[in-house]
Amino acid sequence: MELAIHNWMRAESLEHTLNRINKLDYTHIEIQGAPESYDTQKAQLLLDLYGIKCWGSVTLMLEQRNLLAKNPAQRKMSVQYVKDVAKMVYELGGTVISLVPATVGKIVPDARPEEEWEWAVEGIQEIYKYTEDHGLKIGIEPINRFETYFINRGEQALALAEAVGPNCGVCLDTFHMNLEEENMFNTMKKIGKRLVNFHVADNNRMAPGMGHLNWPKIISTLKEIEYDKVLSVEFCSPLDRTPANPYPNSIETNPEGLTAEQKKFLEDHGSSAVTDEFYTMLTKKSIDTLKALI
Repeated sequence: MELAIHNWMRAESLEHTLNRINKLDYTHIEIQGAPESYDTQKAQLLLDLYGIKCWGSVTLMLEQRNLLAKNPAQRKMSVQYVKDVAKMVYELGGTVISLVPATVGKIVPDARPEEEWEWAVEGIQEIYKYTEDHGLKIGIEPINRFETYFINRGEQALALAEAVGPNCGVCLDTFHMNLEEENMFNTMKKIGKRLVNFHVADNNRMAPGMGHLNWPKIISTLKEIEYDKVLSVEFCSPLDRTPANPYPNSIETNPEGLTAEQKKFLEDHGSSAVTDEFYTMLTKKSIDTLKALI
């Protein structure tokens, strides 16, 4: 197994991220699903310069992006967005798309369950045709009930993947599993060969090793099911605004390059702009915890 990290958790240039993770011995990046933000030729030059490979990308299902929207035009736009993310990953030599089907933060449905299921399958099958043609994998990712009402557990993601096609996979995330699964280790075993990506953060969404998750057992279970791909670090640190804050230099008071959309997305995840110092500490803690186990 090798280690990647997402880059949606802090507003900074791609080069700044690559410079940091290169020094900390990461080998891959799971680039944020914002294809409009990257010139893939320039991005590839930076990846080559720092010796980092693109592992894939995660869909940022914000605003109107929703594969099970009642409005057909909205569904069509959302499918095109995911295909644009897939195109970016393909051009960067990546492997996997971590796909959240519905809008993050939307917890009230607009249609009947059978309608939403049909729309989700239909939309992902269109994306799946593109990814199959380009040698990419889709990993449908369950996220917790406070962020979506649709796919919360691995068993649900597996059912959707099986409905889409034989090569459609699942992406599991330790933070979400800790909230939603009766037994995360049994879920990992049930997903088995359909597991195409694995996101890692601790139970408090801090870096692995900063909460109470059993990382030796998580890694040994991955080895048991013969998952030998990439672990993708995706902490999103909660911020303490009280005198009890154990990390007094964590909050960025003057963030640069943080769009209103990014700010809302981070705040919806219980976080906000963090300092370079704090973010680097979390990045280092993640690899220190995991590298000893893989």
